[in-house]
Amino acid sequence: MHMISAPEILLRLLLGAVIGGIVGFEREIHGRAAGFRTQLIVCVASVLIMIVSENYYFHIHSLDPTLRIDPARISAGALIGIGFLGAGVIVKSGFAIRGLTTAASIWIISAIGLAIGGGLYLEGISTAVITIIALMALRTVDKKIRVLRYKIVSVSTPLNENREDTITAALTEHGFHIHSVNYEKNSAKGEIIYNFTVSSREKNATRKIFLELNSMGFVKTLRISG
Repeated sequence: MHMISAPEILLRLLLGAVIGGIVGFEREIHGRAAGFRTQLIVCVASVLIMIVSENYYFHIHSLDPTLRIDPARISAGALIGIGFLGAGVIVKSGFAIRGLTTAASIWIISAIGLAIGGGLYLEGISTAVITIIALMALRTVDKKIRVLRYKIVSVSTPLNENREDTITAALTEHGFHIHSVNYEKNSAKGEIIYNFTVSSREKNATRKIFLELNSMGFVKTLRISG
Protein backbone atom coordinates (compact mmCIF):
# COMPACT_ATOMS: atom_id res chain seq x y z
CA MET A 1 0.00 0.00 0.00
CA HIS A 2 1.27 3.47 -0.85
CA MET A 3 0.19 7.09 -1.19
CA ILE A 4 -2.12 7.97 -4.08
CA SER A 5 -0.23 9.13 -7.16
CA ALA A 6 -0.80 12.53 -8.79
CA PRO A 7 -2.47 11.09 -11.98
CA GLU A 8 -4.79 9.00 -9.81
CA ILE A 9 -5.70 12.05 -7.72
CA LEU A 10 -6.53 14.06 -10.85
CA LEU A 11 -8.63 11.19 -12.23
CA ARG A 12 -10.66 10.96 -9.04
CA LEU A 13 -11.20 14.72 -8.81
CA LEU A 14 -12.28 14.98 -12.45
CA LEU A 15 -14.61 11.99 -12.15
CA GLY A 16 -16.15 13.56 -9.04
CA ALA A 17 -16.63 16.84 -10.91
CA VAL A 18 -18.37 15.06 -13.80
CA ILE A 19 -20.73 13.09 -11.58
CA GLY A 20 -21.50 16.10 -9.37
CA GLY A 21 -22.07 18.22 -12.47
CA ILE A 22 -24.53 15.76 -14.00
CA VAL A 23 -26.62 15.50 -10.83
CA GLY A 24 -26.36 19.25 -10.31
CA PHE A 25 -27.50 19.94 -13.87
CA GLU A 26 -30.69 17.95 -13.25
CA ARG A 27 -31.35 19.99 -10.09
CA GLU A 28 -30.50 23.25 -11.90
CA ILE A 29 -32.94 22.77 -14.81
CA HIS A 30 -35.74 22.14 -12.33
CA GLY A 31 -35.01 25.37 -10.45
CA ARG A 32 -33.75 23.81 -7.23
CA ALA A 33 -31.66 25.75 -4.70
CA ALA A 34 -28.64 23.42 -4.82
CA GLY A 35 -27.91 23.31 -8.53
CA PHE A 36 -25.01 22.70 -10.88
CA ARG A 37 -22.21 24.49 -9.05
CA THR A 38 -23.27 23.42 -5.57
CA GLN A 39 -23.51 19.71 -6.38
CA LEU A 40 -20.24 19.79 -8.33
CA ILE A 41 -18.38 21.50 -5.48
CA VAL A 42 -19.82 19.13 -2.87
CA CYS A 43 -18.79 16.07 -4.87
CA VAL A 44 -15.26 17.34 -5.58
CA ALA A 45 -14.87 18.38 -1.94
CA SER A 46 -15.89 14.90 -0.82
CA VAL A 47 -13.38 13.33 -3.22
CA LEU A 48 -10.65 15.60 -1.88
CA ILE A 49 -11.54 14.82 1.73
CA MET A 50 -11.20 11.10 1.07
CA ILE A 51 -7.91 11.57 -0.78
CA VAL A 52 -6.56 13.63 2.09
CA SER A 53 -7.72 10.96 4.55
CA GLU A 54 -5.91 8.18 2.68
CA ASN A 55 -2.72 10.10 2.01
CA TYR A 56 -2.58 11.40 5.55
CA TYR A 57 -2.83 7.83 6.82
CA PHE A 58 0.05 6.65 4.60
CA HIS A 59 2.11 9.72 5.46
CA ILE A 60 1.78 9.19 9.21
CA HIS A 61 2.41 5.45 8.80
CA SER A 62 5.62 6.15 6.87
CA LEU A 63 6.87 8.42 9.66
CA ASP A 64 6.13 5.94 12.43
CA PRO A 65 4.71 2.47 11.60
CA THR A 66 3.66 2.00 15.22
CA LEU A 67 1.10 4.83 15.04
CA ARG A 68 -2.51 3.78 14.54
CA ILE A 69 -4.96 6.30 13.06
CA ASP A 70 -8.41 5.90 11.55
CA PRO A 71 -8.59 7.55 8.08
CA ALA A 72 -12.39 7.17 8.04
CA ARG A 73 -12.89 9.73 10.82
CA ILE A 74 -12.32 12.70 8.51
CA SER A 75 -14.79 11.40 5.92
CA ALA A 76 -17.35 10.66 8.65
CA GLY A 77 -17.10 14.27 9.78
CA ALA A 78 -17.63 15.41 6.19
CA LEU A 79 -20.95 13.55 5.96
CA ILE A 80 -22.13 15.23 9.16
CA GLY A 81 -21.18 18.63 7.74
CA ILE A 82 -23.04 17.92 4.51
CA GLY A 83 -26.12 17.22 6.62
CA PHE A 84 -26.15 20.85 7.78
CA LEU A 85 -25.79 22.02 4.17
CA GLY A 86 -28.73 19.86 3.14
CA ALA A 87 -30.88 21.22 5.97
CA GLY A 88 -30.46 24.70 4.49
CA VAL A 89 -32.46 23.82 1.35
CA ILE A 90 -35.44 22.32 3.19
CA VAL A 91 -38.37 24.74 3.46
CA LYS A 92 -41.72 24.11 5.16
CA SER A 93 -44.71 26.05 3.89
CA GLY A 94 -48.06 25.10 5.37
CA PHE A 95 -48.52 21.37 4.92
CA ALA A 96 -45.91 21.23 2.14
CA ILE A 97 -42.24 20.49 2.75
CA ARG A 98 -39.96 21.38 -0.14
CA GLY A 99 -36.31 20.64 -0.74
CA LEU A 100 -36.12 17.12 0.69
CA THR A 101 -35.07 15.60 -2.64
CA THR A 102 -32.42 18.28 -3.16
CA ALA A 103 -31.13 17.74 0.38
CA ALA A 104 -30.99 13.99 -0.22
CA SER A 105 -29.15 14.54 -3.53
CA ILE A 106 -26.53 16.67 -1.73
CA TRP A 107 -26.06 13.96 0.87
CA ILE A 108 -25.74 11.11 -1.64
CA ILE A 109 -23.47 13.10 -3.95
CA SER A 110 -21.12 13.56 -1.00
CA ALA A 111 -21.21 9.80 -0.37
CA ILE A 112 -20.46 9.19 -4.07
CA GLY A 113 -17.56 11.64 -3.84
CA LEU A 114 -16.16 9.77 -0.84
CA ALA A 115 -16.44 6.49 -2.74
CA ILE A 116 -14.65 7.94 -5.80
CA GLY A 117 -12.04 9.54 -3.54
CA GLY A 118 -11.44 6.14 -1.97
CA GLY A 119 -10.90 4.51 -5.35
CA LEU A 120 -14.22 2.63 -5.27
CA TYR A 121 -15.09 3.47 -8.86
CA LEU A 122 -17.64 0.71 -9.42
CA GLU A 123 -19.56 1.57 -6.27
CA GLY A 124 -19.42 5.33 -6.89
CA ILE A 125 -20.38 5.24 -10.57
CA SER A 126 -23.15 2.66 -10.00
CA THR A 127 -24.65 4.78 -7.23
CA ALA A 128 -24.41 7.85 -9.45
CA VAL A 129 -26.31 6.08 -12.25
CA ILE A 130 -29.03 4.97 -9.83
CA THR A 131 -29.26 8.52 -8.44
CA ILE A 132 -29.61 10.08 -11.91
CA ILE A 133 -32.30 7.54 -12.84
CA ALA A 134 -34.17 8.30 -9.62
CA LEU A 135 -34.03 12.05 -10.23
CA MET A 136 -34.81 12.07 -13.95
CA ALA A 137 -36.51 8.90 -15.17
CA LEU A 138 -38.68 8.38 -12.10
CA ARG A 139 -39.95 11.98 -12.17
CA THR A 140 -42.70 10.96 -14.64
CA VAL A 141 -43.74 8.09 -12.39
CA ASP A 142 -43.88 10.41 -9.39
CA LYS A 143 -46.18 12.79 -11.25
CA LYS A 144 -48.69 9.99 -11.92
CA ILE A 145 -48.98 9.05 -8.25
CA ARG A 146 -52.17 10.38 -6.70
CA VAL A 147 -50.71 12.15 -3.69
CA LEU A 148 -52.95 13.09 -0.77
CA ARG A 149 -52.79 16.90 -0.59
CA TYR A 150 -53.77 18.81 2.54
CA LYS A 151 -55.25 22.31 2.34
CA ILE A 152 -56.72 24.93 4.65
CA VAL A 153 -59.84 26.52 3.20
CA SER A 154 -60.75 29.80 4.93
CA VAL A 155 -64.18 31.25 4.15
CA SER A 156 -65.80 34.29 5.74
CA THR A 157 -69.55 34.91 5.64
CA PRO A 158 -71.90 37.51 7.15
CA LEU A 159 -72.23 37.17 10.92
CA ASN A 160 -75.99 36.72 10.78
CA GLU A 161 -75.87 33.86 8.24
CA ASN A 162 -75.04 30.24 9.05
CA ARG A 163 -73.59 28.82 5.85
CA GLU A 164 -71.40 26.05 7.27
CA ASP A 165 -73.58 23.25 5.88
CA THR A 166 -73.54 24.78 2.39
CA ILE A 167 -69.74 25.10 2.40
CA THR A 168 -69.32 21.58 3.80
CA ALA A 169 -71.58 20.16 1.09
CA ALA A 170 -69.55 21.92 -1.62
CA LEU A 171 -66.26 20.58 -0.24
CA THR A 172 -67.61 17.05 -0.02
CA GLU A 173 -69.07 17.23 -3.51
CA HIS A 174 -65.64 18.09 -4.95
CA GLY A 175 -63.99 15.09 -3.29
CA PHE A 176 -62.52 16.77 -0.21
CA HIS A 177 -62.33 14.96 3.12
CA ILE A 178 -62.91 17.36 6.01
CA HIS A 179 -60.61 16.67 8.96
CA SER A 180 -61.54 19.58 11.22
CA VAL A 181 -63.22 23.00 11.32
CA ASN A 182 -62.13 26.05 13.32
CA TYR A 183 -64.28 29.14 13.83
CA GLU A 184 -63.46 32.83 14.15
CA LYS A 185 -65.72 35.81 14.79
CA ASN A 186 -64.93 39.34 13.67
CA SER A 187 -67.57 41.68 15.09
CA ALA A 188 -65.87 44.77 13.63
CA LYS A 189 -66.34 43.47 10.10
CA GLY A 190 -69.55 41.64 10.90
CA GLU A 191 -68.34 38.26 9.69
CA ILE A 192 -67.71 34.72 10.82
CA ILE A 193 -64.69 32.83 9.47
CA TYR A 194 -64.63 29.06 8.89
CA ASN A 195 -61.21 27.39 8.64
CA PHE A 196 -61.58 23.92 7.14
CA THR A 197 -58.63 21.50 7.19
CA VAL A 198 -59.26 19.23 4.20
CA SER A 199 -57.48 16.72 1.98
CA SER A 200 -57.92 15.40 -1.55
CA ARG A 201 -56.08 13.25 -4.11
CA GLU A 202 -57.49 15.13 -7.09
CA LYS A 203 -55.02 17.55 -8.74
CA ASN A 204 -57.62 20.05 -9.93
CA ALA A 205 -59.85 19.85 -6.85
CA THR A 206 -58.39 23.04 -5.33
CA ARG A 207 -59.07 25.13 -8.42
CA LYS A 208 -62.59 23.74 -8.79
CA ILE A 209 -63.59 24.34 -5.17
CA PHE A 210 -62.16 27.86 -5.33
CA LEU A 211 -64.33 28.69 -8.34
CA GLU A 212 -67.35 27.04 -6.71
CA LEU A 213 -67.05 28.92 -3.42
CA ASN A 214 -66.16 32.17 -5.16
CA SER A 215 -69.43 32.04 -7.09
CA MET A 216 -71.47 31.89 -3.89
CA GLY A 217 -72.89 35.32 -3.12
CA PHE A 218 -72.62 35.04 0.67
CA VAL A 219 -68.84 34.47 0.62
CA LYS A 220 -67.05 37.70 1.64
CA THR A 221 -63.45 36.49 1.60
CA LEU A 222 -61.89 33.22 0.45
CA ARG A 223 -58.39 31.82 0.89
CA ILE A 224 -56.99 28.34 0.18
CA SER A 225 -53.52 27.57 1.49
CA GLY A 226 -51.34 24.59 2.32
